Amino acid sequence: MFPRPHETPHGVFPTTRRSVVEAIRDQDPDTRRAALDTLVTVYWRPVYAHLRHKWRLQPADSEDLTQEFFTQAVTDDFLRGYDPAQAKFRTYVRVCLDRFVANAQRDGRRLKRGGGTTVLSLDFELIEGELAAADGRGGEDTGDTWFDREWIRGLFTAAVADLRTACQGTPREIRFAVFERYDLAPPREADRLGYRAVAEELGLPVTQVTNHLAWARRELRRLLLERLRSLTATDAEFREEAEELLGEGRS
Repeated sequence: MFPRPHETPHGVFPTTRRSVVEAIRDQDPDTRRAALDTLVTVYWRPVYAHLRHKWRLQPADSEDLTQEFFTQAVTDDFLRGYDPAQAKFRTYVRVCLDRFVANAQRDGRRLKRGGGTTVLSLDFELIEGELAAADGRGGEDTGDTWFDREWIRGLFTAAVADLRTACQGTPREIRFAVFERYDLAPPREADRLGYRAVAEELGLPVTQVTNHLAWARRELRRLLLERLRSLTATDAEFREEAEELLGEGRS
């Protein structure tokens, strides 16, 4: 069965710096599954957003085609044909997706839910709400813009999950709690608590809040770059993507 995004052990790729692009071609099925798991974790959001906004598909069709796109990545070779000399991997995935949707529309396909497609554990209801909220803010964003935006969001979401997992059950849990309360919880800047309020809420000195928050932000950056490195094929591509993501070209 295709693995769900949360089932991959923490740190599979960063320890070896081997990219998903390499691992997806591996002869070992467990290595391929781990690679595809990493791919799905970051890319399912941009794939779904691309289907909704560029292709103007309804939510049910977008859900089905998102599932089918990644399921076919397990059995087909379309992601294995990537040449890093031709394009960034992110661009290649989007081009593969456009080709996949065009073929599906040409063939008149509409998947029946549960009709032989492996079901991935993806929160379509959550992303649909987020896309609707972003759409309500206006703008003339193209489908490609949505893909890139959700790719960035997917990277940060995965890195935050990595940080949470790394802290759970350890003395660092309080560091993540500070980070979550100060950086993640408030929906708007105006609602953010000050350091003193967070310190009082969590029973900490203000200086500890400052230190914990600084540590969590540094660790999140490290984990984010590890995720990014696993999803790029070359050092040059990694540096280019890191520059775009964080305004810096080295880890």
